[in-house]
Amino acid sequence: MISLDFNLNVLTRDLSLYLENQVKVGLFGSGVLSLVLGFSAAYAYYYLISVAKKPQLISGGKKFYQFLRDQCPVVSETYYPTFWCWESRIQTVLRPFVTAKPGVSYRNELIRAADGGQISLDWFDNDDSASHPNSATRPTVLLLPGLTGTSRESYILHMVQQSRELGYRCAVFNNRGVSGETLLTPRTYCAANTEDLEAVIEHIQRANEDAPLMAAGVSMGGMMLANYLGKKGRETCLKGVVVFSAGWDVFACTASLEKPLDRFLFNSYLTSCLQAGVDRHKSVLEKSYDIDHVMKAKTIREFDERFTSIMFGYPTNDDYYHDASPIHKLKSVQVPMLCLNAADDVFSPCHAIPVEAVKQNPNLALLITCHGGHIGFLEGLWPRRSTYMDRVFKQFAKAVIEQGGDLNDLSS
Repeated sequence: MISLDFNLNVLTRDLSLYLENQVKVGLFGSGVLSLVLGFSAAYAYYYLISVAKKPQLISGGKKFYQFLRDQCPVVSETYYPTFWCWESRIQTVLRPFVTAKPGVSYRNELIRAADGGQISLDWFDNDDSASHPNSATRPTVLLLPGLTGTSRESYILHMVQQSRELGYRCAVFNNRGVSGETLLTPRTYCAANTEDLEAVIEHIQRANEDAPLMAAGVSMGGMMLANYLGKKGRETCLKGVVVFSAGWDVFACTASLEKPLDRFLFNSYLTSCLQAGVDRHKSVLEKSYDIDHVMKAKTIREFDERFTSIMFGYPTNDDYYHDASPIHKLKSVQVPMLCLNAADDVFSPCHAIPVEAVKQNPNLALLITCHGGHIGFLEGLWPRRSTYMDRVFKQFAKAVIEQGGDLNDLSS
């Protein structure tokens, strides 16, 4: 391997002189070719030095740390973001468009909630599983999409595909009112309230008592999972959890998304998606909430002030944001949980990633990449297939299901 340990200043100086001389040759013929080659060499050098890096693995206990190193090689490998779109916002924006959507056929089930509402659960049964042909013992992976996501999001479909290859069954938990089902009661969802998630987990466990169950959550789905584990402690049947691009401190997340560029690119769009969901169920919701006021919200924070915090009975929106922030509950997590975040994620800014909290709990591990954006993690020349996030999911899911005995009593 060629050593990259040489003086950057010398290289920069020599490269500048080289390019200056090439420009003098002319803008046609070999001069242009040399100029292109020179810039390409400079870009490749910058990419290898500043962009492609190994992720940082942090854990509160040596046992979990070593388990991940042994069973999940991806945590120790250099992450090479797609060289032409490694910037955070570009990764975030392009992911839904450039990644393929694997074909998945779901079996839908509607679960009646305690308040009379209904929850949509999409099953991928994987009855053709060669490694786990017995449906009664076939491992199950529960998947939670992001803020306005459903079972049809590309990142969910990719995790279903990875689970299919492992021979596992999947169940996708769609939040109330987002996947086409009728909203029966004037209630939707939020990151802090885990009642629907608890009902879904209990339902899955009753239906498949002899099958191991683990879960994966993306963005708000990851926040909800982390909050659930913080509330339940050891009182859960989940064998392990992995969360991707979770927002750990909602105050920091919303502040980041309110910066001008990120408000333009992401905040306004997500706010309109939330409002579209409200408008879709207006006939049920308008009896309890001022829908006209909600529809005038310009940001996620304004939407939460006018709708979410009121729906779930919080005195103020700040009270809701504090309760929704998983960082306050991490000390109570008693199930192995791996968290993947990118340091450049504008949805979950680097300074709010809970490094110190993770170090205090042996059941937690945090994997931080320098790049990847929000649910991006694109890699390869043309990232149509699996991403770095998909590889983390597949290796961790397999490790939890097949080597989960090694995760017993991580505090020892």
